[in-house]
Amino acid sequence: MKRTGTIFIVLLILAIVAACNGGNKAPADSGSGGDGSAQADGASSGDFKKLGEKPLTLKFYSTGATFTDVEFEVMIAGPIRAKYPNVTIERITPAATTTPEEVLSTHVPDIIFGSVQQRVIRTGAYQDLRELIKKHNFDESRLKPIGYNYIKEITKGKGDAVLALPFNINQHVMYYNKDIFDKFGVPYPTEKQLTWDEAVELGTKLTRTENGVHYIGLVVDNLTGLAKSLRLPYLDRQTGQAALDTPDWLRVFELQKRIFEIPGYITPEGTWNWTRDHFMKDQNIAIRVSWLANMVGPLEELRQQGVEFNWDIAPAPNFSDQLGKTREAQIHAIAINSQSQHKDEAFQVIAEILSDEGQRIIAKNGRVPAIINPELEKDYGADIPVLQGKTVQNVFVGEPLQEHYIHPYESEISKRLLEAAEDLAVKGLDVNSAIRKATEAINKDVETLKTTIGQY
Repeated sequence: MKRTGTIFIVLLILAIVAACNGGNKAPADSGSGGDGSAQADGASSGDFKKLGEKPLTLKFYSTGATFTDVEFEVMIAGPIRAKYPNVTIERITPAATTTPEEVLSTHVPDIIFGSVQQRVIRTGAYQDLRELIKKHNFDESRLKPIGYNYIKEITKGKGDAVLALPFNINQHVMYYNKDIFDKFGVPYPTEKQLTWDEAVELGTKLTRTENGVHYIGLVVDNLTGLAKSLRLPYLDRQTGQAALDTPDWLRVFELQKRIFEIPGYITPEGTWNWTRDHFMKDQNIAIRVSWLANMVGPLEELRQQGVEFNWDIAPAPNFSDQLGKTREAQIHAIAINSQSQHKDEAFQVIAEILSDEGQRIIAKNGRVPAIINPELEKDYGADIPVLQGKTVQNVFVGEPLQEHYIHPYESEISKRLLEAAEDLAVKGLDVNSAIRKATEAINKDVETLKTTIGQY
């Protein structure tokens, strides 16, 4: 009887131990949950569908950042197809006048490209990537802080979601038309960063009319471009009111006024807002200070259409007390749609793009990489014909600034800065009056936006 009782107790202990071990062991065929979330005890490499296991088409949509079809093919679709022949990245290309909200209400892109926009945030389209980053063991420490910190700043204190990962760092440079410099016998800019005073002096020498052609010496993307020299917000982050009544914004308005007052800058017909097309197509702009991505891809497309001219790159100018810095870097990011049925595969595409090899491809084709790897700077522009023979090392002269916090209302009120530039250029307003008028208009807009968009 005693022996039987002892055996029973031993068997009972063994059963309890087996049950405990079994409770901590996941079934062999277990994986991620139906919603794509990782297992609570940590995901393994087998918890998601591997990219390329099955034929797949992923939809891609750019929310407005300059990204030509050539760039899309060379930097994203082509490299993914080469490594995963049964995976197709298909671009959604709506009409130019279609808004992101309209596109996202009728299409379900898997991958969303462009600046992280508040208007897109409001649609709920951005997937919080934190779980996918963990699930796929993505190394965030490889990302340049200037890009990744900016993205995280957008949601800081508001849930801290990671809405995207940086694709490239869109820096500013000074483009110049060597033919115009040659025509007027003016020496080219060098690797030396100019002050704005020096740039205005140079622009004055190059602004003139000859043989019926109106040449403009210096174009700076107006007030919004100049403000990026000092990382100036348009709205106060705390109050939501206009932030233009500051000494630094006054410097920007005064500089813009000086540029407009260069003799011949404004045509007799009142043309004052000189754009990319004037530099690239009309070729009557001597100097344009602007984004890399805004110009390099379109210039390559223009070259492929048989239109070429003699231009080069120099460092972006800045105020004399800011030399060594250029302008804010805009972050072109890559995100996943919260409605996508292929989040895991889309994230693997992003990881491929952000690998050393993926970022080498974008560097060779004219975009500054988003990852920390100084070796990639040596490859910059190597594979894009339009940059051959250009002084591409000037792209890396000067430190770009992290982009200022983009207030949820900023895109809606930015038109007031264009109006302010017009007031300075052709409507006769002095600097203080233009600031005051823009401030009043912005604050009125903000009150309306609180009702139509809601409190931020």
